[in-house]
Amino acid sequence: MRREYDFLVIGSGIAGLSYALKVADAGTVALVSKSTLDETNTAYAQGGISSVMYEPDNFEKHFQDTMVAGDQICNPETVKKVVTEAPRQIKQLLEWGTQFDKSEDGKFDLHREGGHSEYRILHHKDNTGEEIQRALIQQVRTHKNIHVFESHFAVDIITQHHLGHITERWMTDIECYGAYVFNPKTNSVETFLAKSTLMASGGIGNIYQTTTNPVIATGDGIAMVYRAKGIIENMEFVQFHPTSLYNPGERPSFLITEAMRGYGAILRRRDGKKFMHKYDERECLAPRDIVARAIDNEMKNTGDDFVYLDVTHKDPEETKKHFPNIYKKCLGLGIDITKEYIPVVPAAHYVCGGIKVDTNAHSSIKHLYACGECSSTGLHGANRLASNSLIEAIVYADAAATDAIKHKEEIEINHAIPEWNDEGTSLPEEMVLITQTSKEVEQIMSNYVGIVRSNLRLKRALDRLELIYRETESLFDKSTVSQRLCELRNKINVGYLVIKMAQKRKESRGLHYNIDYPEKVD
Repeated sequence: MRREYDFLVIGSGIAGLSYALKVADAGTVALVSKSTLDETNTAYAQGGISSVMYEPDNFEKHFQDTMVAGDQICNPETVKKVVTEAPRQIKQLLEWGTQFDKSEDGKFDLHREGGHSEYRILHHKDNTGEEIQRALIQQVRTHKNIHVFESHFAVDIITQHHLGHITERWMTDIECYGAYVFNPKTNSVETFLAKSTLMASGGIGNIYQTTTNPVIATGDGIAMVYRAKGIIENMEFVQFHPTSLYNPGERPSFLITEAMRGYGAILRRRDGKKFMHKYDERECLAPRDIVARAIDNEMKNTGDDFVYLDVTHKDPEETKKHFPNIYKKCLGLGIDITKEYIPVVPAAHYVCGGIKVDTNAHSSIKHLYACGECSSTGLHGANRLASNSLIEAIVYADAAATDAIKHKEEIEINHAIPEWNDEGTSLPEEMVLITQTSKEVEQIMSNYVGIVRSNLRLKRALDRLELIYRETESLFDKSTVSQRLCELRNKINVGYLVIKMAQKRKESRGLHYNIDYPEKVD
């Protein structure tokens, strides 16, 4: 089946949904979601969304906090753009129906999180992302120009490669014409053609064994653009959230928001002793990379499987009010967080790199934009400042929408695109092999490419991954399309990118720490 639209959106988090709403009045929109609209990384974001709102905060303070957290390799132009445009996008979210918590005086009840010098985090209890997602979905479902395709999986973006034009020019002047999308209901790959395409497919957390990301976060968009020869950067900077709930067997790991440490929670070893003072003068409010490495080091030194987060010294009713979902979750496991410590462990959370884009969110491939976690705008540098990701996603979705609408009439849909060719393929004989190989990828990445790395570990990871890559590509060439096989293929591609970029960085900076290059190179 062939479908044609003005705008194609792959992904349904804050970036994809807000972009769809912003372009929908200018033309038809296809919104492709691999699951349901509410199953996204956005929906799992507990903490909040950052924006300068009141004095004594100002844009310069937010700018400097972001640059410091990113270890000074953020793109200053990008940081300025996001910081200064944030209040306007917050206003837009409010107009779309998002509800943020307010104080008794009617002002927004702002939180402060690790790395922030002021209170600037807007939130909705401890499920901010879910509230934003709810409001956006409600708007999207009622817009007549937006056509939603849930449980549809984008296999590959369409470029000249699919026309058979493998020339020198193709390598440097690539164009995107849409995407091939797998429809599980018909068990067939459909052709979605569009004048412009937005990649908003989310993160990569599930290349690791322990992650706060939903199971859909398998790096699909980054892998698709990489295979199409688009520019990918900064994949070595994988953020591990310091505090996910230690509950072996649960996937994804339940996130204990950064806001809890901003609220005053204290990290302790299992013997009850505090330890963050040994690692940073900001103690529990240090940036996530420092806190995650500190926890990792304490666990290795003590042999413990977790550390504690202590909020028992805070007012019990205030704790329940601010963190109702965390309270309920822990209570279900027999832990009353107002009286008992919370067992926590670091978990893969966010990738700061991805598809390289300019300030219009345009990738290196013509007519292809990227927003949200799958993109690399230059905002995060070597480490993401807490709560900067949601605001980045909507600011860049706005930039992408403005640019796409501006060029809409100049672009013609390419009708020469062939249908997906699966001639000579068959169903894989044993799906269990795909499942086991996927787990093997997660083990390789967790064991060798985690919070602390070394040259030996990275080489060992690459050697093992290359073998799996050859086996999987061979299987893909002779198999009919399935989501699990495509996800495995994407996880391998993304794991490769993380390893190769980690090998190239001969220093330790931000989220990338290599014991063979412990110093920072300025």
